[in-house]
Amino acid sequence: MQDWLTMTAADLGRGIGAGEIDPVALCQTYLDAIDAHPLRDRIYARVTADRAFAEAEAAAARAASGHRLSALDGVPISWKDLFDTAGTVTEAGSMLLEGRVPDRDAVVLANATAAGLVCLGKTHMSELAFSGLGHNPSTATSPCVNDPDAVSGGSSSGAAASVAFGLAAAGIGTDTGGSVRIPSAWNDLVGLKTTSGRLTLEGVVPLAMKFDTIGPLCRSVEDAGLLLGVLEGNKGPDLRHTDIAGRRFAVLKNVALEDVRDAPLEAFHATVEKLRDAGAVIEEIEVPEVTDAMPLSTCLFTTEAYGLWRDVIEANPDAMYDEILMRFRLGKDHSGPDYVASWAKLDGLRAGYDAAVAGYDAVLAPTAPILPPNLERLEQDHEFYLTENLLALRNTRIGNLMGLCALTLPTGTPSCGFMMLCPPDMEEHLLRMGAAVEEALR
Repeated sequence: MQDWLTMTAADLGRGIGAGEIDPVALCQTYLDAIDAHPLRDRIYARVTADRAFAEAEAAAARAASGHRLSALDGVPISWKDLFDTAGTVTEAGSMLLEGRVPDRDAVVLANATAAGLVCLGKTHMSELAFSGLGHNPSTATSPCVNDPDAVSGGSSSGAAASVAFGLAAAGIGTDTGGSVRIPSAWNDLVGLKTTSGRLTLEGVVPLAMKFDTIGPLCRSVEDAGLLLGVLEGNKGPDLRHTDIAGRRFAVLKNVALEDVRDAPLEAFHATVEKLRDAGAVIEEIEVPEVTDAMPLSTCLFTTEAYGLWRDVIEANPDAMYDEILMRFRLGKDHSGPDYVASWAKLDGLRAGYDAAVAGYDAVLAPTAPILPPNLERLEQDHEFYLTENLLALRNTRIGNLMGLCALTLPTGTPSCGFMMLCPPDMEEHLLRMGAAVEEALR
């Protein structure tokens, strides 16, 4: 049964379908692992054992009768603590929302429940999802699986840790500037950033609604595809018969390859060479629109975030972690005309980017330019916190600014991810390319 804790969600689903895995025993195995884990309180904000057992028992009955609801019916997963869960405290990692209990599930959680997935509980996160590092002194800072003294990446920090430490078969998180991909990369997982608007945000505590997206953190591209289907209420894309040979990829040189530290850069180049060896056609390109878009980040992200949260924050600012509070308050520095002008400029840059990368199957970049930073230094050095947070999110933010879908894959080098970017609403193509890359890296 301990092997179940490291299996992909898809393999667990196949085991349930074949009658080899009992969903109740699987649920119990995960709950026992959570209960016994020394870092459980830094990973899970709340465990929903009663709900999990009820859902597992229903899944077992369906499996016995041959009427499973989906390929993942009976598979236990975790949820970032900003997805509303009926009757369960949902605080988005902030004391500002202490004791907040929604009366209904977020729509994507309801979709997952309708597909038979088992909700293990809610995972810790960066406060109000506004950091790529995952450090949260207000609630808990989740650990990195590769470095006990480092942060796990944010803002879906506990989601990644729950999977990496074998305490969930997959985790569901959100990505506004990299919050699925950074923790996935730093914990050697697959992470999918979906296109803005593809998955409903109803019942999800917002940060910046024009950029907020939902996505899975998991152990394989197949899992990512199945979970995308679950969250949407369908079967997900067909990833069979994919091949890397002859596919055209573009390595983005400007921004994405600037100031990348040694380990992530070496892992990225080694991965690119493996793809070339497998028959992929790879070209290096520069896209000036990416460079021009980066300075717009502060206005667009902070203005929207502060606009949404200003009244709540200013009513009780002492309840917030100082670094997050300062980041929100940057939104005060921009006017309405600044915000409108920034969006108008970004829309034009997006059109230029789309034209520049047309004809490529995906654009490639290191997921993060840095390795997970040391937690103690982040706590003691304000300037270090600022530089590491901004640099951590630099590459992933390209996907959010350009309105893309994106996938990060582990490279085999600890905490070094390989990112693939595709145009909006091309998740099916992205996942097929991801499956081909995954196979080439084996």
